[in-house]
Amino acid sequence: MNNHEHLQLRDPNVIPTDELLRQILGDSYAAYETLQETLPGLEMEQEWQWYTPHKAWFAKGQHFWTTARGTKKEKNLYWLHVFEGYFNVAVWFKEKNRAEILNADVNETTKHLIREAETYGKMPTFPVVFEITTSELPADICELIEWKKRLER
Repeated sequence: MNNHEHLQLRDPNVIPTDELLRQILGDSYAAYETLQETLPGLEMEQEWQWYTPHKAWFAKGQHFWTTARGTKKEKNLYWLHVFEGYFNVAVWFKEKNRAEILNADVNETTKHLIREAETYGKMPTFPVVFEITTSELPADICELIEWKKRLER
């Protein structure tokens, strides 16, 4: 299903709203709402940004914190892409952390996603991509976001 031809939010002049997302996502909008309600408990915020290379709006989930010395820090924890009737949440990890992440408290399907994810880039990273097609938000998304927050902080 993950096909860039079906990627939505293609107009740079139309900032994504809850109403627009409800129309595009259909039943999976309930899972999107659950994710949004979960963010404060994960000490996160989500921000929509226009990405010219993909010609689409993507949302990034970020964690903000202040170090002991008072330095403000931020870390991207996930990317969210909207398609017709569903959305993807991609949590990116460094290749060197793959074995460690397999120790996360996640189901076997998610462990398979971790094991099979393709590595990209000069600084090798890989995405664990959840395709949300129903009203249920997989709990493993939050578990991997928590792992991502702890890694290399």
